[in-house]
Amino acid sequence: MRKYREEIEKYIDDHRDEMVEDIIRLCSINSQRSEYVEGAPFGEGPKRALALALNLAEKYGFEITNYDNYVGAVDLNDREKGLDILAHLDVVPEGEGWSVTAPFEPKEIDGKIYGRGTSDDKGPAVAALFALRAVRDLGIPVKKNTRLVLGTDEECGSSCIQYYYKKEQEAPMTFSPDGEFPVVNIEKGRLQGEFSAALEDGGDKRLVSIEAGTKVNVVPPKAKAVIEGFDIDEVEEKAKAVAEETGIKFSFDLVPVFEITALGANAHASTPDSGNNAITGLLELLCRLEFSPSKKIETIKKLYKLMPHGDTSGENLGIAVEDERSGALTLAFSMLNLKNNIMHGFFDCRIPVSGDGEKILKTVSEKFKGIDIEFLEDTVVKPHEVDGNSPFVKTLLSIYEDYTGLKGECLAMGGGTYVHDIENGVAFGAVFPGTDTKMHGADEFVVIDELVAAAKIFAQAIVELCE
Repeated sequence: MRKYREEIEKYIDDHRDEMVEDIIRLCSINSQRSEYVEGAPFGEGPKRALALALNLAEKYGFEITNYDNYVGAVDLNDREKGLDILAHLDVVPEGEGWSVTAPFEPKEIDGKIYGRGTSDDKGPAVAALFALRAVRDLGIPVKKNTRLVLGTDEECGSSCIQYYYKKEQEAPMTFSPDGEFPVVNIEKGRLQGEFSAALEDGGDKRLVSIEAGTKVNVVPPKAKAVIEGFDIDEVEEKAKAVAEETGIKFSFDLVPVFEITALGANAHASTPDSGNNAITGLLELLCRLEFSPSKKIETIKKLYKLMPHGDTSGENLGIAVEDERSGALTLAFSMLNLKNNIMHGFFDCRIPVSGDGEKILKTVSEKFKGIDIEFLEDTVVKPHEVDGNSPFVKTLLSIYEDYTGLKGECLAMGGGTYVHDIENGVAFGAVFPGTDTKMHGADEFVVIDELVAAAKIFAQAIVELCE
């Protein structure tokens, strides 16, 4: 048995209820990013979540540091840097379709905690805090410091962690409990495409507006359009056919305007196949309606041909690529707005390690130029990879194997975490193989037993990496 394992397991088990209580308190705070106010760079919600997390850590006897409400830090001791654990307290929007509980009214039901942020990433953040508590309270000797870093803007670009690293140096080793077990040592590259166009209108049967999507990295569950000049019967007939083919559900409101609502299923943009894209479902319907001829409709149809419903690999854009180490390129058409004849949209593309990001960027730019839409993005985030045979990674895999009895191996993922730009950074948990926590979706949850196991694994990692 690994050194101190018995003591660690007993400590975490004894504090299980306290851990659940802290997660529920944190997940009761709506910590979506909102408008800047003085002292709250990402809005009041993230600031409140950070304040609560730091208060908890301080109550448990840790030294804390607040970096201007961008990031908070919790230190195990005052020794030299050994390990950083990076977690985040902000969340994605609620989305549609919650059935077990309201998004910010977390509930413990049948061994799970349901609520927005339970899995991504407040639950794992609390598990890491309790891992620190176990090592400290048990008096386990370590020669180096472990610092838990709690950010508040991971879902909208990670500017919080960029702010932090302008003030602090990276630790020799870093992991983030914001991925999957065993160890994610490869994160795909990323192109978040933005585009716009001014579209000329005309005729009696018009497309007035489109409003769809909430975040670039979320497959949209809802999309709305306003049209003019149509009878409900002809729209319903076309909508019925599209619904049967795509699984998208449509509803209509005729007062005061003819509004179409498309309902799909949200998902993380890195796994678009696990959702059902309401934007592309709506565009499929709009492209079948017989609008009066106009540049607007012509351009919308050309755009839809580049990113049609069900094409989550970039085939129609001419950018599909796949490799054995990191899988296939993924594409999610995530936001679209059309108002006053100005169209503005975004898509999210995750690129495997074999993909040529600059070539993909050039291909996409030329495709949009060919349909008279201005492509506004000129940078690509490169893939991230850490040597799977390094002592750091091998230690994490060995601990995981011993605690779970499962095979420890390196994984690749499309999602990006705080460690994407950190030289020796990997994602380590907290989702276990075979568990779909519905991250970014409705009824997000965490399995309490799995989070307890993660806390034990994190504590053992702290001991062995900082001894």
